[in-house]
Amino acid sequence: MKKAVDSFDQSIQRTRTLGGLFTAIRSLTTSAIDPSDILRSQIVFAVSALDYLVHEIVLCGVLEIYDGARESTNAYDKFHIPLGGLGIFNKFVLDRDSFESIIREKHGYLAFQKPEKIADAVRLFSNVPLWDSVGCIVGEESKRVKERLGLIVDRRNKIAHESDMDPSYPGARWPISEKDTSDVIIFVENLGHSIYQVCKIP
Repeated sequence: MKKAVDSFDQSIQRTRTLGGLFTAIRSLTTSAIDPSDILRSQIVFAVSALDYLVHEIVLCGVLEIYDGARESTNAYDKFHIPLGGLGIFNKFVLDRDSFESIIREKHGYLAFQKPEKIADAVRLFSNVPLWDSVGCIVGEESKRVKERLGLIVDRRNKIAHESDMDPSYPGARWPISEKDTSDVIIFVENLGHSIYQVCKIP
């Protein structure tokens, strides 16, 4: 799992670097040039980094169960493996590489961004009360952490799927500031590390 969080850190750093690009463009151009889409991209990339982290942590966790290094969970025991996944292998045995490929394929269609989706994914390999545990680490009530993440994901979706347009003012986009994106990045970074801390120990 350490490799997953290291990759997450690199993604967060690249996302943070975009803020410097926004500042440079704004200082070198007139108000006719609107670089605010750089800020919007930071929100999209931050959520993407968290999504990828959860995918990789879950993969590591279920493989640890497969390897006997972690106790099984109800969700793991009920995980559906398609018959085609058995391929040429013995119908009662699935080798590790094939098992990993099946997990990646099935999860490749899923987004682990919203709180309930992240919790469902973690249950595949851990019985830890995820959001209560994360809340203890970040020093906030679990309800508040989930609400804040939900709002960030909603904003990400507005940007990615609705061009961040404000339906109340046709042709206008929702406002965004450097502080908005900075707050999102800090929160997502802390959240990612907290999820890792909760999940890394079998």
